[in-house]
Amino acid sequence: MATPKIKLYTNHGCPWAHRAHIALAELQLPFEEEIIDLAVPRTPEYLKINPRGLVPALEFNGEILTESAIISNFLANEFPSHLLPVSNAPGGALLRAKIDFFVDTFISKVNSNFFKAQYAKTDDEVEGFVKEYVEAVVKEIEPLLINATPFFNGSDKLTQAEVLTGSFIVRLFTLPKYGLFPEHILTDLSTKAPYFYRWGQAVSKHPSVLVIYDEKVMAAKTRERLAKLRAA
Repeated sequence: MATPKIKLYTNHGCPWAHRAHIALAELQLPFEEEIIDLAVPRTPEYLKINPRGLVPALEFNGEILTESAIISNFLANEFPSHLLPVSNAPGGALLRAKIDFFVDTFISKVNSNFFKAQYAKTDDEVEGFVKEYVEAVVKEIEPLLINATPFFNGSDKLTQAEVLTGSFIVRLFTLPKYGLFPEHILTDLSTKAPYFYRWGQAVSKHPSVLVIYDEKVMAAKTRERLAKLRAA
């Protein structure tokens, strides 16, 4: 197979764009990147690539794809690997369905509480969203990680489940150290959702998840962004 021409339009501070970086790193695919400044209006040139003005966008052999899950799943399908089995492999369709369910559950039932807590106006509101996050993990996610060793479904390598959740998990496990989230959330999770906690520790330390993630830089940028929002 000829080496594809891949260009990723991205921003290293965006957790959604981060998903595509994890996929590309784990698949060891060479690519060109163009950083899109999300703090200013998008250029007419970028709006021709992605009229929504969002990141990531992927150019693959001249074709444009947008939306982080679509891009990441396309890459996993185009380059079969340990991330995602082909659907006609023994048990392949079932595992793909389990990964889809896991990711959908995390994004729809859990993840929004993390951002709501960051943007909350009072300490009581923060604590309320932290409680909701932990409760949702215990109810919805913990049962799906019983056989994680250390990754989803007993895998010793990253799967697409981690590709599509890892950018959020690494923030959960690092930003509390910088006072940007209550530290007790990790203590609560380690006690109430030990399978999730062990899985999350492994995910947050994986080289492919950390490929563009500098926690000190991310903490500084997050603090600056939150200060501007609260001042406004």
